Amino acid sequence: MPLSLLYSSLSPLHFDFFTPSPSRLESLPSPLPMAVSEESLRQSAVDAQAEAVRALKALPGAPQSEIDAVVEVLKAFKIEAGAAARRLQAALSSNGDGSSSSTREAFHQAVVNTLERRLFYIPSFKIYRGVAGLYDYGPPGCAVKSNVLSFWRQHFVLEENMLEVDCPCVTPEIVLKASGHVEKFTDLMVKDEKTGMCYRADHLLKDFCKEKLEKDLSLSPEKVAEFRHVLTVLDDLSAEELGAKLKEYGITAPDTKNPLSDPYPFNLMFQTSIGPSGLSPGYMRPETAQGIFVNFKDLYYYNGNKLPFAAAQIGQAFRNEISPRQGLLRVREFTLAEIEHFVDPNDKSHPKFVDVANLEFLMFPREEQLAGKSAQPIILGEAVSKGIVNNETLGYFIGRVYLFLTQLGINKDRLRFRQHLPNEMAHYAADCWDAEIECSYGWIECVGIADRSAYDLRAHSEKSGVPLVAHEKFSEPREVEKLVIVPSKKELGLAFKGSQKMITEALEAMSEKEALEMKATLESKGEIDFHVCTLGKTVPISKKMVSISMEKKKEHQRVFTPSVIEPSFGIGRIIYCLFEHSFYTRASKAEDEQLNVFRFPPLVAPIKCTVFPLIKIQKFDDVAKTIAKSLTAAGISHIIDITGNSIGKRYARTDEIGVPLAITVDSTTSVTIRERDSRQQIRVSIDEVASVVKEVTDGRSTWGDVMWRYPTHSALHAGEE
Repeated sequence: MPLSLLYSSLSPLHFDFFTPSPSRLESLPSPLPMAVSEESLRQSAVDAQAEAVRALKALPGAPQSEIDAVVEVLKAFKIEAGAAARRLQAALSSNGDGSSSSTREAFHQAVVNTLERRLFYIPSFKIYRGVAGLYDYGPPGCAVKSNVLSFWRQHFVLEENMLEVDCPCVTPEIVLKASGHVEKFTDLMVKDEKTGMCYRADHLLKDFCKEKLEKDLSLSPEKVAEFRHVLTVLDDLSAEELGAKLKEYGITAPDTKNPLSDPYPFNLMFQTSIGPSGLSPGYMRPETAQGIFVNFKDLYYYNGNKLPFAAAQIGQAFRNEISPRQGLLRVREFTLAEIEHFVDPNDKSHPKFVDVANLEFLMFPREEQLAGKSAQPIILGEAVSKGIVNNETLGYFIGRVYLFLTQLGINKDRLRFRQHLPNEMAHYAADCWDAEIECSYGWIECVGIADRSAYDLRAHSEKSGVPLVAHEKFSEPREVEKLVIVPSKKELGLAFKGSQKMITEALEAMSEKEALEMKATLESKGEIDFHVCTLGKTVPISKKMVSISMEKKKEHQRVFTPSVIEPSFGIGRIIYCLFEHSFYTRASKAEDEQLNVFRFPPLVAPIKCTVFPLIKIQKFDDVAKTIAKSLTAAGISHIIDITGNSIGKRYARTDEIGVPLAITVDSTTSVTIRERDSRQQIRVSIDEVASVVKEVTDGRSTWGDVMWRYPTHSALHAGEE
C-alpha cells in the first residue's frame, strides 16, 4: 500500500495524535522528514513516529491516552512497513535475476534506495537538482572503490610486473584524430522538434521493441519475429535506416510525444581548448589507452627493449552521453582501468597460460549466438586449443579477468564471456570478448578483452612520424620474404573521395592470406569486391589502386609493430554489479521487518569491523577505545559506536553497509566477534582481537578456520535483530 493510502486509512483520531497539539509541537521532532522514495518514506515515518513516542513520553504530564494513541500509529506504520518488506522479499529472493520485469525493478529499487540512503553514492549537485549522468561516491562508496582498485593493482599490475603510468585527462586533438575518435566516436541522436530535447535514436527504437515484446500480447508471430530481428541488427542500422524505423513505428519524444528529427551523428567527446588563445583544440579523453600508446617508445626502452610487456593505467574518462540512464552503468565521467599488453604478432603464446587453462566458466562464442543458443560452461584451455579464443595471451587475460571478478564477489553463475559478432568487430581486431555481468538491467558489459593487432601503434606512427616499433636482432643475417602492401592514395582518393582513408587502412590491415588472395584475383580479373568493415559496405578495388608483392631481402634484425592485447575495465559498472550481487535481506528477530545486508567479501568491504560496547558504561568504553587503537595500528579500517542504541540495531546498521565483523565489548578481559552473514560469534581475548580480525579480513584465514580455534558464543546478545 502506498504511504499516502496508509495515512488516509488512519482514523482522524490517530492522525490528530500523530500530529500533536500546537502546544507540544515545538518540543517534538518533525514526524515525517522529506525522503526520496516510497520505501524511504515508510522507514522515515516509522523512525520519526518512534522518536515522537519517546519525546511525548518524556514530556511532563503527558496524558496516557495521548501516548497510547501515538503508540497505535507507530504500530500501524510498523505493520505496513513489515508487509511491504515481505512483499519485496519475494523479489529479493531471486537476487534480481528473475524473469519478471516487475521483480527485477523491485529488486533494483531496493538496492538503489539502500545505496543512496547509506551514502554509497548520490546524484552530483543534488541541491541544484543534479546533472544526469554524474554521481558522487559517499564515504562507503569511496572505500569500496578504493578497495576494488587496490585489488586490481595487486591482481594485475603486481602479478604481471606491469608498468603503471598516469597520463593527463586533457588530450590534444591530433592524438584523437590519429586514434579515430574525432571522426568515429559518435552516436546517432534525434531531437524533439518542439522542445529541442535530445535522445539516442537507437535507445528509443530498442525501448519500443522491447516494450512491445514484453507487454503487447496481441502481437502476431510475424511482428514478434520482426521486433526481435530489429533488436538483433540494431547496431548495424545506418542513420537513414534508423530514421525510417522510427517513422514506421510512429515513435515520438518520450516526454512530450512531439515528433522527432531525423537521426544525425553526435560526437561523444567533451571538447575544450588548451591555453588561453583557443588555437590548440583538445578533448577530455574518452578512454585512457591513448596515453599508453603514445608513450610506447619510452616504455619499450624502460623495459630493456624487450617484449612482451604490459602497461597499465587507472584514471578518469569522459563521454558526453546523449541521454544517460541506468545509474552508474552509463555516466558522463567514470573510472577506467586499462591494460595494454604488447606482444610479438608472430608469437602470442603466454608462459603462464597453464595457470588458467583448467578454469571452466560460461562462454558465449559467436557461433552459439548466431545459432540462437545460450552461453555454456567451457574449459578455457579447450577454447584456445579449438580456436574459439584466438590465442593464448588473449585467453590468459580472459582467465585472469574471471578470477578477478569472482574474487571481488561477482556471482560466477551470472558472469559470462561473450565473443563479439562479426558486425561488432573492428576490421583490424583479431578477436574480442566482453565480460558481461547479469544484473537487474540485464547482461551488462563490464570488461572488454580485445586483441587489437597493431592498429593503434601504426596509427600513431603514421600521424606523428615517430616509428613505434620493436626490434628482434638476429645472431646471423636472414633472408626473409616480406609482404608489401602499398595502396595508391591518389587512385583511391579519385574513386572514393572521403572514404579513401578508411579503405586505405583496411587494405593495409589485411592478413597475408587475404592479401595474396586479392593479388591473385586482381591479376586474373583486374578487379575485386573488397568489404570495408568501418564503412559497412563492399567497394570495388582495381589493380591500379593497390600494389601487393612478396619481396626477399637479407636482414640483420626484424623490425615490427607489436600487437596489443587490451583488457579494459569499467570500474563503476563492476562496482554497481557487485552491489547487486552482494545484496540480500533477512527477517529481524521479531519478523516485523526485513533487514538489508551487503555480503561484501572482506577484500572489498568498506569497513572491516565495528567495535560496540554492549552497554554504555565507562569501563566498556575504555576497552572499546583500546581495541580501536590496536586495529588502527594493524591498518584495519573500523568504526567505534559507543551510542546507547541496542546491540541489535547497531548490528543491523553495520550489516547494511557490509561490515563483515563486529566486536562486542561485554567484559574487560575478552570480547565476542560476530560474523555478518552467519551471525555466529566467537570469544577472543582483548590482546588477540586485532590479529584475528586481520587474518580474516586479509584472506589468510576463513571464518570457519578461526571458529575451530576459539570458543563459540552461541547466545545472541539481548535485543539482537
